[in-house]
Amino acid sequence: MLNNSANCAQRRSDAPRRRLLLKCLATLPLALPFSSASAASVGSCQLKFHHTHTDERLAIAFRDSSGYINPALERLNWLLRDHVSGEMASIDPRLFDILHALSLSCGSETFEIISAYRSPTTNAMLRKTKGRGVAKHSLHMDARAIDVRLVGSNTARLRDAAVALGLGGVGYYPKSDFLHVDTGDVRVWGAMRG
Repeated sequence: MLNNSANCAQRRSDAPRRRLLLKCLATLPLALPFSSASAASVGSCQLKFHHTHTDERLAIAFRDSSGYINPALERLNWLLRDHVSGEMASIDPRLFDILHALSLSCGSETFEIISAYRSPTTNAMLRKTKGRGVAKHSLHMDARAIDVRLVGSNTARLRDAAVALGLGGVGYYPKSDFLHVDTGDVRVWGAMRG
């Protein structure tokens, strides 16, 4: 974890970039019906996924100049369901904004999904089998967190880009080679150097 002085210095140096990103995101209105034209529009925000547990793939525009695309969000909710129980939840769409910003920052497109929404039952089971690496009150259970890799991008680079955004929680797991991002408070944990 970054020490406090390094963390504060990092936040100060990244503050202008964070303000610009937040300003850009704030200018996009919410909710619009999906159309094939909006998916192809120049201003659309697109994401590509490969779910490592279900082998499902999805390339989708989740937002355009009019806001979030509701049918696309529904498809994403299904893709990011609890892969153990099959339960689905409404994923916080700000999570997609973070992933989109990371994709642009790292110059890669396809996210491999390790874990997204988790039911309380699945989370408790993972706590028993994986131990302390699974939080008791995980934001995965609130549909506000995702564990990913970005194909073609080193996970340490992805971590650095996520920390630089300063838009939520960032946990780095180098041994398992994945990154946790969430829409909770700004914080970092795991191996944050090297």
